[in-house]
Amino acid sequence: MGGEPDLATASRVLRERLGPFRPRVGIVLGSGLGGLADAVEPHAEVTYDAIPGMPLPKVPGHRGAFLAGRLEGAAVVLQRGRLHLYEGHAPAVAVLPVRLMASIGVEVLIVTNAAGGLRPSVPPPALMLITDHLNLMARSPLMGPVLEGEQRFPDMTAAYDPALRALARQAAGEVGVILHEGIYAGLLGPSFETPAEIRMLARLGADAVGMSTVPEVIVARARGLRVLGISSITNLAAGISGEALSHEEVLEAGRAVARDLEMVVRGVVGRLDTGG
Repeated sequence: MGGEPDLATASRVLRERLGPFRPRVGIVLGSGLGGLADAVEPHAEVTYDAIPGMPLPKVPGHRGAFLAGRLEGAAVVLQRGRLHLYEGHAPAVAVLPVRLMASIGVEVLIVTNAAGGLRPSVPPPALMLITDHLNLMARSPLMGPVLEGEQRFPDMTAAYDPALRALARQAAGEVGVILHEGIYAGLLGPSFETPAEIRMLARLGADAVGMSTVPEVIVARARGLRVLGISSITNLAAGISGEALSHEEVLEAGRAVARDLEMVVRGVVGRLDTGG
């Protein structure tokens, strides 16, 4: 599905659609977490089909549009719909939304996702602040020629910005939201993991597992963006609870914790100095 997109053309179209509005914060909405868009004072919405080279998501719960506006006074753009590698997209296509957000001036990227939990002590639904990740997708979105504005070998030592994580902890504490912390493992999917794979991931140090986020964070760091990641733990991973897994369960649990996530994200955005 699709080769290398024309980033320059796609960026020009998005800029034209947004006019003089220049967001400084980008927010990627995970499965079942689209309700945050209701809190945004809208400026413009640009659907993916209006942008050259941008396919529409095919996963339930992913809309397929950029929503630009104001959240807690800050200029933001929300990515409403992910493009996953398991849909057959080339890595460059899957991360095109992040590259576009960077190209229009985004400096801080907040990524959210729905994930399976590996810790029985953290029953879902729950929120987990991502402290680090394991890239087990067997590919990188930086493969190929180095794009203008990107590093060939980005440093991933602090991929998830410590200062942003501190802001998230402050925001969660003020509204009484429990915010767990842990390592996110990104797998290709689309099948849920086997119990044996979950036991392997636990031994590798993972606390949650999902099928997104990692490529986006890699590209964001290559472009110099600061990143905050929050997982919505929607279910216990295979073999832990003994129950069958389903995408419908993921969406339902995501909606159950969406209000807490919204309060934390709004608290973080309100604390950012983004220059208006």
